Amino acid sequence: MSEDSDKESKTEEASEKKIADAVEKGNIPFSREATLFASLLGILVSLVFFAANQTTMLAEGLARLIDDPGGLRLDTGEDATALLWMIAGLAGRVLLPVVLLLAVAGLVAALLQNTPRLVGERIRPQWSRISPMAGWNRIFGKHGQIEFLKSLFKFLAISIACGILLFSGRDDLLGALTTDPVLVPSMLLTLAVRLVSVVCVATIALVSIDLVWSRLSWRAELRMTKQEVKEEFKQAEGDPMVKARMRSLAQQRARQRMMSAVPRASVVIANPTHYAIALQYDRQKGGAPLVLAKGVDLIALKIRAIAEQNDVPVVEDRELARALYAAVEVDQWIPPEFYRPIAKILYFVYSRDKNGPT
Repeated sequence: MSEDSDKESKTEEASEKKIADAVEKGNIPFSREATLFASLLGILVSLVFFAANQTTMLAEGLARLIDDPGGLRLDTGEDATALLWMIAGLAGRVLLPVVLLLAVAGLVAALLQNTPRLVGERIRPQWSRISPMAGWNRIFGKHGQIEFLKSLFKFLAISIACGILLFSGRDDLLGALTTDPVLVPSMLLTLAVRLVSVVCVATIALVSIDLVWSRLSWRAELRMTKQEVKEEFKQAEGDPMVKARMRSLAQQRARQRMMSAVPRASVVIANPTHYAIALQYDRQKGGAPLVLAKGVDLIALKIRAIAEQNDVPVVEDRELARALYAAVEVDQWIPPEFYRPIAKILYFVYSRDKNGPT
């Protein structure tokens, strides 16, 4: 019941990160029916193109054994070993093309479904693979039921197709009992080709359905709950609360650094209580005045208080204070359009302060 409710809560499509993590662990959509179908096609190709020639080659190679078995020397163990190696070599030459063709067919079927990758997770020992309970759940769970239905469908489809084919060719099969034995192999080969062809055709629908179902079920297994989506977003983007805290600490440090620079200011331009901008100007170095600090409301009052404690002149100019606050950031030179009004204020401050810089 809890498993069903957990699946019902997974309403969100899998994110790119979760899909990538699943692929890295070897959890990829895979259709076994496609591999089986490729093997059947390999068998069909081998029957059509190789079976006749390979069978003839095997018969010719074993002609001596079949025609004159008494003429073979089996006096010692070496003679028996040589005979077995001869038979193995003949069988190997016959079976090797077929085995290679089946291997290539299965490999191509796997490559067309997914990009090959080496995943250590798939070969790492896990208790769930040998656990009787896990095996029981795999056999009698939803996945096991679907596999049983597919197997039942294959059995019925192949049985019906083969039954129809054998029933239609019953006359040929009965005639083989009285026909020339030399013709029997070719007749059996033709029947085998027809049987494998019918099986391939019968399994095409199952393979198509299984390819689609394997990907849909894989996507469904990777679905996420809303909470999982939130947690993944937090991991990717960072916890909003932590980020807000870090941002607040950064602003606090910047504000403290800004306040510590106010005593070095040449003048503070204020809009009596709402805006305050602290400027520093060095006549010996020249250049434009530098903004050391700025703020509104409580910060502006704090800037004014620090300036008054350190005998920094405070000049009230409502429009200029608002304009400077909007146009300039801390640790930046003032723009050229403010040169004239700031120069007038600095001239006024220096002319009033006899101890100011000369």
